[in-house]
Amino acid sequence: MTISKPSARRTVPHETDAEADRQLNTLTGWRRCIDGPPAPPVLASGSAWQQMNPAERDLYDESRLDHHARMLTVATSFIERTAICGRRLVLLNRHAISARRGLIVSGPAETGKTIAITQLGRSHELLDRARHPRVTDRIPVVYVTVPPAATARMIATEFARFLGLPVRARSNMTDIIEAVVGVCTDTRTGLVLVDELHNIALTSRHGAEVADTLKYFSERLPATFIYAGIAESSLLSGTRGAQIAGRFTLIPSRPFPYNNEWKGLVATMEDTLRLHEHRSGTLTGLDRFLHDHTGGMIGSLSHAIRGAALDAILTGTEKITRKSLQAIPLDHTAHTTASMATKSATSR
Repeated sequence: MTISKPSARRTVPHETDAEADRQLNTLTGWRRCIDGPPAPPVLASGSAWQQMNPAERDLYDESRLDHHARMLTVATSFIERTAICGRRLVLLNRHAISARRGLIVSGPAETGKTIAITQLGRSHELLDRARHPRVTDRIPVVYVTVPPAATARMIATEFARFLGLPVRARSNMTDIIEAVVGVCTDTRTGLVLVDELHNIALTSRHGAEVADTLKYFSERLPATFIYAGIAESSLLSGTRGAQIAGRFTLIPSRPFPYNNEWKGLVATMEDTLRLHEHRSGTLTGLDRFLHDHTGGMIGSLSHAIRGAALDAILTGTEKITRKSLQAIPLDHTAHTTASMATKSATSR
């Protein structure tokens, strides 16, 4: 059975299509990420803000809510290290016929792994666009996530879904893989990002088959593979794990220590706020509290500040305080890390 290539466009948009357009693991969603977010809204003067009628205020507030709801990407040292290592591997693999080397970005949740690999993918795609400005049929980057309890067919289907290839119930693995390889080869895919790697368990039959399928894709595609997941221990165990460890460079992600870079992160995020009553320097004055509160997790820091900004607009307070930051529920990892840090400091 033959799987056709993706159609150029759809004639009738649906709500499900719009939702898919925001997902990184679809080609349309990925390209929207590459094009970047809209420009931040301009903060109206105090008098103009007060004089807005209800309809104008609603539209104005909605633009600010949308701005604060977006995940801010900050150029951290971890992102820079991932970008440099990834770029190096792409260059080393450029003329390799086989045994191409890859990269694994591994560490706890909320430490910026997905941001790091997507920024690597973004820089690779923008460079490709600059080199081929009038070519529109290239797909230089593929981004897929490993589903929970993944099977080999499921991971192959994720590749097909990103590319917009229809997968029917009667399609077998060979059909799907050959279609994916054909499209990626024709569109000059040079970088493959595989996220949520911790969903692969090499101790299970299905997990081993998923790992073998990814390895087969890496052998068939002239591309550099970048993996990201919470922990690498399960993936690097046994015979298959030894093969992966021998071909992949590992970059660990960790919570940020309380240092000048952390202070810079807080200051950068504060500069993006669009709140009428917020006093500049409030968050930088709370940078130590924010580190203790989030356990140094950049994802938790972003969630706390963005959540408090949304509450500030919705409640009309228009400012962020220590109390409003504490009111934002954080993930369990951040609470656990912060608690451990507090106990360690108390025992010293």
